[in-house]
Amino acid sequence: MDDYRALENLIASYAALVDAGDFAGVGALFATGAFKGSGGTLQGAAAVERMLRESVIVYEDGTPRTKHVTTNITLEVSGEVASGRAYFTVLQAVPGLPLQVIAAGRYEDRFTREESSWRFTERRATVDLVGELSHHLRPRTD
Repeated sequence: MDDYRALENLIASYAALVDAGDFAGVGALFATGAFKGSGGTLQGAAAVERMLRESVIVYEDGTPRTKHVTTNITLEVSGEVASGRAYFTVLQAVPGLPLQVIAAGRYEDRFTREESSWRFTERRATVDLVGELSHHLRPRTD
């Protein structure tokens, strides 16, 4: 598999794991990396998993009832490092709330190849558009 396809698969795995409610799996993607968002910088698997468990509402089926759609992916590979940019759109449907877009924004990513696979070094998530998030995120208490 070429580097570009491997990086696209890594980007897609993030969305799939979040949508499946597999927050430990999402955390593992950042075992040696950082996630930067509106809550600051989180370093490592445990911190990312904890943030998701504390902030994302999970329903009876074990998922947040979302679909993260990642588009406009651009990648630049230079040896053992790479960078990328992408747009994301988050859709959600829950009982009493019809299918709708709840957020849209962009990712800025840095990657490192470790042995034979690519890992996130850093993901910076910026939310540009916000919809109805009350069925997706718990209110912040800080």
